[in-house]
Amino acid sequence: MHRMLAAVLTALAAAALAVGAGCGIVAALEVPPEQPNVPLVTFDRTGE
Repeated sequence: MHRMLAAVLTALAAAALAVGAGCGIVAALEVPPEQPNVPLVTFDRTGE
């Protein structure tokens, strides 16, 4: 009985850790970058 309880608790802990890691990865990917998205090269279009 003790082994069954240990196995169930281990499985629950692993599932909770996997869900937490997944939520952390999603939260990290949704953070906007700190660097502004500006082009390094621009072309003058006044001749059009």
